[in-house]
Amino acid sequence: MTGKRPVLLIIDDEKRSLEALRRVLSPEFEVLTAPGAAEAETLLESERVHVILCDQRMPGENGVAFLKRVRDRWPETVRLIISGYTDSEDIIAGINEAGIYQYITKPWEPEALKAAVRDAAALYRLQTDNQQASLEMRLDAATFEKMVARKKRALKTRFGFERIVHAETSPMRGSIDLARRIAGYDIPVLITGESGTGKELLARAIHYNSHRGDQPFVVENCGALPDTLLESELFGSKKGAFTGAWEDRIGLFEQANGGTIFLDEIGDTSPAFQVKLLRVLQEGEIRPVGARLPRKIDVRVIAATNRHLEEEVEAKRFRRDLYYRLAGLRLHVPPLRERPMDIAPLARQILDQAARAFAKPIQGFAAEALARFASHDWPGNVREMQNEIQRMVALADGPTLGPDLLSEGVRLGRAGLGRRNEGGGEADGATLKARIETLEERTIADVLARHRWNISRAAQELGLSRVGLRAKMVRYGLERLN
Repeated sequence: MTGKRPVLLIIDDEKRSLEALRRVLSPEFEVLTAPGAAEAETLLESERVHVILCDQRMPGENGVAFLKRVRDRWPETVRLIISGYTDSEDIIAGINEAGIYQYITKPWEPEALKAAVRDAAALYRLQTDNQQASLEMRLDAATFEKMVARKKRALKTRFGFERIVHAETSPMRGSIDLARRIAGYDIPVLITGESGTGKELLARAIHYNSHRGDQPFVVENCGALPDTLLESELFGSKKGAFTGAWEDRIGLFEQANGGTIFLDEIGDTSPAFQVKLLRVLQEGEIRPVGARLPRKIDVRVIAATNRHLEEEVEAKRFRRDLYYRLAGLRLHVPPLRERPMDIAPLARQILDQAARAFAKPIQGFAAEALARFASHDWPGNVREMQNEIQRMVALADGPTLGPDLLSEGVRLGRAGLGRRNEGGGEADGATLKARIETLEERTIADVLARHRWNISRAAQELGLSRVGLRAKMVRYGLERLN
């Protein structure tokens, strides 16, 4: 295939699982699918595949066995395997022999899955670039230095602080300004915030705007793996350290040497693992599983969590000494409900990206759809907004995204599904004042949408002055998103 997107082959004999994976990954990747090893092998013989995502449990031949054969015939492909914890021993036993880049556990989390496949595609490009570079050794040193500088500038532009979308009055601004000021200094950073707020994006901006920007940026979701796998994944292992360790494995800390490692969901790690991580941070060295001697590393650590680590420390679920090692500087990414002024620019950016990825000429949102965006709580934050807009673009038949394309939760707004309990009433704990404000905000958003954001007409219907209506719009973060 000749498309610009990386080509991903997903292999899974369960139709529902295959479709779910395809739906999550197709916006960024050109996805091929196969229900089993035989069909996958046929595709590999006719298509140029960059990344393979293979389920471990399949009829006939399991994932590890199939990927061993793939490594022999198509060694340039980057291979990932996906399965539950129950298969971990079988996978560990064959992970080196099959050349598996990453083991993804079920149930997988969409953003973590996309990040893993995205990194695999980047590794494929890096391998290709290295092969190309070896063919171009005749380049003089000056030309090579210019090429490296161009790539560094491109990475800095792609992951710069300017790419973190926010309004001038956003509470994000303080965190971004502080991150920009400390990016060049080798101090550990702890980023806090709810899931889906964009903590990894801020971490990447810090890395690519530091003196380590031309070195590796490595990501690991610490909450996705049990201790035994996490230790091997981060610190590496020696041949013979455990059953199936056929060769030495380089851990992510060593892969990140000279650069930055981003430890996501650090609050989900066990006390036993925290002790081992603390030693790495204190001594600046790692000890691979089964190794006698430690290895020195030079790595900047950026950690993130959606937990309140201070409370975890007080409850003795997180080590106090590790907390202070990680929190050299604390940055907080507020949830989207606390920065409604960011909804407009974020929606525009996500729509542009989705329209390009889906090759659809979408021009914008209908006014009523945008009013619903403004009145929604976004409990899933930016990640939920991405899913919502991608869904709307996929379903759209015309150039405008209307309210009929919204999911039920967004269509009902803040007073809707996200704020109701199982009995259908308002969420527990909401005060009378909060409920009245929620109703007022939704009413204003509805009236503005109905009058196509004509302030005078909306104010007349609501019995307010223009000044009074504008004050309430500022209070609730309501603005036209076009």
